[in-house]
Amino acid sequence: MSNRLFQGIIYQMKDAVDRVIGVIDETGVVISCSELGKIGEVRQGIRDELSYTSEVTTLGGYTYRSLNAATKSEYTVFVEGEDKTAEKLSMLLAISLGNIKVLYDEKHDKSSFIKNIILDNILPSDIYIKSKELHFSNDVSRVVFLIKFTGKNDVIPYEILQNMFPGKNKEYVISVGEHDSVLVKEVKANIDMHEVEKMARAIADTISTEFYSKVSIGIGTVVDNIKDLSRSYKEAQVALDVGKVFDTEKDIISYDNLGIGRLIYQLPTSLCEMFLQEVFKKGPLESLDRETLMTIQAFFENNLNVSETSRKLFVHRNTLVYRLEKIRKLTGLDLREFEHAITFKVALMVKKYLSSKPAKY
Repeated sequence: MSNRLFQGIIYQMKDAVDRVIGVIDETGVVISCSELGKIGEVRQGIRDELSYTSEVTTLGGYTYRSLNAATKSEYTVFVEGEDKTAEKLSMLLAISLGNIKVLYDEKHDKSSFIKNIILDNILPSDIYIKSKELHFSNDVSRVVFLIKFTGKNDVIPYEILQNMFPGKNKEYVISVGEHDSVLVKEVKANIDMHEVEKMARAIADTISTEFYSKVSIGIGTVVDNIKDLSRSYKEAQVALDVGKVFDTEKDIISYDNLGIGRLIYQLPTSLCEMFLQEVFKKGPLESLDRETLMTIQAFFENNLNVSETSRKLFVHRNTLVYRLEKIRKLTGLDLREFEHAITFKVALMVKKYLSSKPAKY
């Protein structure tokens, strides 16, 4: 990662510095350079020369300086030329890249720390100790986004998100699978979930328009303590799993808005089958044809309003009443009665849940 980190900064400096600049690693290999053709060159003896002389030396038309002489950094910067200007430029380059690397290493350590928390790879008693070591704020509101990339991508999902959220201490990107990444984001206290969903929508839209990739995003609840990030991550997982069953058309799903689907998803399948048998004593759900099921769906979407539903379906009110009466005779449930409508709605969701698990039936 340091190679890409250094190359990104050097590339931005290239137009401001009219000399060749770059970085070599502990083996003397050029790993970053403003002149791309020099990357991979081996420059022998530079490390030894620096260790015997001082933090800066000149050799073969270049000025070399250790990235951090005090800590004996494994990286060395170089600038074309052996004059005073080259020496000053090498100092500026070493200071800039050194500070950036410190921030990156700190960020990397914090990301690893968060990954261990969400995956339950750290004891609760050790969380507070480690957070103090890393100067990590414990009592800050944060939310977990589980971002699942679908289809084939030319770019690695983790790198896409890293490019979107580079070097910010309030956002941490963690890879949890080949196609799955987690974004832990700091948010303001008492934030409304609609605002969080807007953030997720902005992320999905950016990935779609700039990287031509499609994603589904599960959102956990907002937590105020670092140890609860694990719970928010599990909730984001449940949101995606439940969404695949009950909200197949949605790509942004929050745990808070799963409704009754969350409850059904946690029920034993044997209990679900028993429920369906009890509800449809007079006739099975399969006895309803496609047109009838579409009528039922429209009736629910229009809040059990007969007039509004008939208008949306472009049928006469009496035709809709006839269809509802037919449903009552087949199933024993009159959807015009609120309790019957709730029972039928839940039954449809239970049936959908069971159909999503064909391997067990």
